[in-house]
Amino acid sequence: MITPSAKPLHAPTLHHLEQLMTGLLEGVILMDPTGVILSANPAALAMHGVKAVEDLGDTADAYASRFRLRYRDRRTLPRRDYPLMRLLKGESFPDLIVEVTPVDADEPCWVHQVRDIVMDADGGEPDCLGLVINDVSERFDAEDRFEAMFHANPAPALILRVADQRYVLVNQGFLDLSGYGRDQIVGKTLFDFDFLADVERKPFVKTQVAAGETIPQLEAELPRAGGETTLVILAGQPIEVANQDCLLFTFADLEPRRRAEHALKASERHFASVFAMAPVAMVVTEVEGQIFEINAAFRTLTGYDDEAVAGRVADDLQLWNDAAQRQELEAEIAARSGFRNRDVQLLHKTGATIDCLVSAEQISVDGTPCVLWLYQDISARRRGELALVEAIDAVMKDANWLSRSIMDKLATLRNPRSQTQAPAPAVELSKREREVLDLICQDMDDAAIAERLELSRNTVRNHVARLYAKIGVNRRSAAIVWAHERGVGA
Repeated sequence: MITPSAKPLHAPTLHHLEQLMTGLLEGVILMDPTGVILSANPAALAMHGVKAVEDLGDTADAYASRFRLRYRDRRTLPRRDYPLMRLLKGESFPDLIVEVTPVDADEPCWVHQVRDIVMDADGGEPDCLGLVINDVSERFDAEDRFEAMFHANPAPALILRVADQRYVLVNQGFLDLSGYGRDQIVGKTLFDFDFLADVERKPFVKTQVAAGETIPQLEAELPRAGGETTLVILAGQPIEVANQDCLLFTFADLEPRRRAEHALKASERHFASVFAMAPVAMVVTEVEGQIFEINAAFRTLTGYDDEAVAGRVADDLQLWNDAAQRQELEAEIAARSGFRNRDVQLLHKTGATIDCLVSAEQISVDGTPCVLWLYQDISARRRGELALVEAIDAVMKDANWLSRSIMDKLATLRNPRSQTQAPAPAVELSKREREVLDLICQDMDDAAIAERLELSRNTVRNHVARLYAKIGVNRRSAAIVWAHERGVGA
């Protein structure tokens, strides 16, 4: 058992305090009640960028002449509010944050967190005053870098402090999205500006905010300064800002997508109205060929109703007179996205043929790739054209007086698809028969042909007769039409 010494220990001296201060990581500056700086430990000297206590200044006034101090909001401290000056006035300041700059520097070099200590021997007047300093520069540098990155990020974002649900930071992206000013949000509470008023799973989100926990991506209507709202996707992530638990909220603007969807729906409604009321027969098929929708004009043209065609393909209905031609056109749609005004024949439900001009184009219906087919009925026109050709054939025995352009038209009227189809194989003609056919196509009569070829008229008539027999015609106009249909003759 240790017996207490009857003799009291000596009171600690300044030297004892300096020995104690030397081993501290915190900076300590000692000052007497008159304002004279008595001592500073190595940590305090390093936090001011000096090597000796004299470099701090002999007194509090000298210190204020060698260092400039300001708050974190960049407000300069008046000399009377320097921590050493407040110590002399007997004020207490736990955890005061100041930026410290030597007078010969332009930017702050350190961020100090300071607090006061008052020492006395008997509980009366202070015998010694102490300033305890923590260098928190790295922490605030990191916070400054985070804040700079936060404000530079174009994605809308704001930060909410969990403890009191107040907004502590908001970036320009969010201000542009919402239309509010910075001072209208920072410092306000979630009650003042409730961006969660119209959010999916609102009770769950409120619970997560109160607990400072992650909020998954959800759709919400963000209130704007003008009173309207904008559709967004928001998400919340727990972070720490200035040693305080916070939530970082990020936002993605969905309003352009919503406007595009509304425009698309309006366009589709307009298309549906035009489709239903159009006088031209129309069919929408899926890419694989299944019929998706028909209009009233198509029902009238073919005799099929919606129930008969829904989900079926053209082959099921035997809709086309030439299935091979349809397959060629479908291949052209796949290669070029569509075509215009091709001459085809459809089959009515009763089996009657219908002459049509068909066009097709790839479209999208409710996001599904489809093909729009348009069928223009030209049966009446075609009957008139054929009647005209037959009338000409019946009246005219010789086509010498007709121009070549008229003969071209007659060939086209007789077989309109010859313009888009490969010419039929030519009949094997002798050299002399081909010469005779070329001259016939040049509107020459037998006498002119005989003179050109230096033959007798009887010889020419024999060549013409054999030519007619080979190509299956019995008059000059038909021979000319036959030649034009096959690309034969001048």
